[in-house]
Amino acid sequence: MNYKNFPMVPRVIFGRGSFNQLEELLAPNRLNRNAPFIFLVDDVFKTDGALTSRIPKSYDDKLIFVSAEEEPKTSQVDALVEEIILTSKESPSGIIGIGGGSVLDLAKAVAIMLNNEGSAENYQGWDLVKNKAVYHVGIPTISGTGAEVSRTTVLTGPKRKLGINSDFTPFDQVVLDPELVNGVPKQQWFYTGMDCFIHSVESLNGTFLNAFSESYGEMAYGICKEIYLEGKLSKKDAQDKLMMASWHGGMSIAYSQVGVAHALSYGLSYLLGTKHGIGNCIVFNHLEEFYPKDVALFKKMVIEHNIELPKGVCADLSDEDFDIMIGIALGLEPLWENAIGSNWKKTITPKKLRELYLKM
Repeated sequence: MNYKNFPMVPRVIFGRGSFNQLEELLAPNRLNRNAPFIFLVDDVFKTDGALTSRIPKSYDDKLIFVSAEEEPKTSQVDALVEEIILTSKESPSGIIGIGGGSVLDLAKAVAIMLNNEGSAENYQGWDLVKNKAVYHVGIPTISGTGAEVSRTTVLTGPKRKLGINSDFTPFDQVVLDPELVNGVPKQQWFYTGMDCFIHSVESLNGTFLNAFSESYGEMAYGICKEIYLEGKLSKKDAQDKLMMASWHGGMSIAYSQVGVAHALSYGLSYLLGTKHGIGNCIVFNHLEEFYPKDVALFKKMVIEHNIELPKGVCADLSDEDFDIMIGIALGLEPLWENAIGSNWKKTITPKKLRELYLKM
């Protein structure tokens, strides 16, 4: 049997205030004074001098604000790569992503595309990247997506929503500073935390499950329950723990896979532009058939935190719209195989998926 030999993030620093060590972490990786570090920063921090003033820029380093209003697109990656190439004297020393899952995914994709020819859309899929990415660092300012640890960068292309899944995708360095998540709005805190919860549920209930993914999945699952159901933690402890749940949730799918919720939410995201965390929640709310115990827990969490999930998002869609979403979802074969098994095509039909989408 051939076992997967997965790369993991080689260096990680955790702790409140660890962002202040960024300069000393980057210094040994600067190629020369003409090879800049490029800081891709979520534009919610545009007016937040408290964060941007702490970014250790020197020489020709650049700070580029990027919008995370929409899910990352291959065209956005291509435009950033072109901007960096045209405005830099030499190939960058590294790319540093500071933000939520969308910004971290963009940083990973840009780092890959600086060393690989063509458009990012050509690399959507599994193990299509030929050349190593430039040095890249991930600094999450929100917890739950697992983007800081995963080997994928989820992108919407002209034809599909699919990640660049490769051994060159994971960050070379991650900085986990729970202080950076202080300003996260409650709804977003809930949706990204549920992304983490759903990662662990889909991993733990999948046919690809093994002791490696199970140990990480159980850790993430338990922490999410502690934060979102038991409610006994201080805000500080909850922030620290959710950052670790996100890490473990991302690791739980590294050696297995996600499942039904992610497959269907990719369809919503591609067609409607639904943000990933919200999309997962909209879908998961209707998956009792697949994850009965965990959907019941999820619904308790929704009530506990007074969250109003969007309803009727598929109500006014045309047959063509449904066909597009169904095509996107069915194209994610590894997710269905993990969720249902190798005979998944017998039960997961276009008719079945349409019925599920109609509930949403």
